[in-house]
Amino acid sequence: MFRKQLRELRATSWTTTSLDTLGAEKAPVANQCAITFDDGFNNVLQYGLEPLREVGFTAIQFVVSDRIGQGNAWDIPAGEVPEQLMDITQIRQWIAAGHQIGSHSATHPRLTQLSPEAAFEEISASKKRLEDLFGVPIRHFCYPYGDWNLWVREQVQNAGYATACTTEFGVNRPADSPHSLKRVTARYRSRSLRALWSWFRGAA
Repeated sequence: MFRKQLRELRATSWTTTSLDTLGAEKAPVANQCAITFDDGFNNVLQYGLEPLREVGFTAIQFVVSDRIGQGNAWDIPAGEVPEQLMDITQIRQWIAAGHQIGSHSATHPRLTQLSPEAAFEEISASKKRLEDLFGVPIRHFCYPYGDWNLWVREQVQNAGYATACTTEFGVNRPADSPHSLKRVTARYRSRSLRALWSWFRGAA
């Protein structure tokens, strides 16, 4: 399904761009999107690298810095299937293939439910750890569970991130904050590309 989605994007003249572009104050380029993955799952590396390479697309994985090489323990109470997260070697393989990583916090908590000190530690310490481990700038953040408020967004800005992704559905406009970017979930079969194009045209 992922390969089919990428090929359909390519066939309709879409290209991928970095979140760095979306975080800059520039006019948007038509038919450009950023492909994002949350959590740093090993299956993205296993099944995503080759389809991305085939169409010449790049993507970013948001990594939970203190859970590298472990599992998605935060998903289990909600009934999700246990999945393996990428280890250090696998993340380096992802980066070497031309893709980016960003921070998804240190331990994947609901940031709005933490004390101010604990929330800022989750946001800032994860950035430093990933930069120390992989020697690349970590400029992009993704709110765990899509849980954020204005105070949390401000702390993400204070920590030095250029952008932050939410789980809110939608298209980002130049006037929108780069620290509350909307996204389109492509995980489920029910969301066809034809329906999405219709939605985009209606939202334009």
